[in-house]
Amino acid sequence: ITLRGTAHAKGLGVHADSDVAFYLGGNCTRLTATVGIDDEVAPYGSVTFGVVADGRTLTTTPVLTGTSAATPLDVDVSGVQELHLVVQDGGDGNAHDHADWADARLTCGS
Repeated sequence: ITLRGTAHAKGLGVHADSDVAFYLGGNCTRLTATVGIDDEVAPYGSVTFGVVADGRTLTTTPVLTGTSAATPLDVDVSGVQELHLVVQDGGDGNAHDHADWADARLTCGS
């Protein structure tokens, strides 16, 4: 996973449109990640990233393209039962929409 020249050892790479669900069971407090279009397709691609918790949208990025800066996310997920990481096409078709959730981390209790 590489965003604007920075390689990230871990994360989640997806293609628009995607929805990756996690069951948190109310045990987590934060989601952090750096999001953007992977360098392998830059300068092409355009997507939005969204975080949906128990059916409620917590955050959505503006449309990010293959030339946009990587965008940090820090989202409160306290009490959330089911979390969805959603990537949608930026409006021009999903060719080249290789979207990365770089260094994605959930902070959870024991």
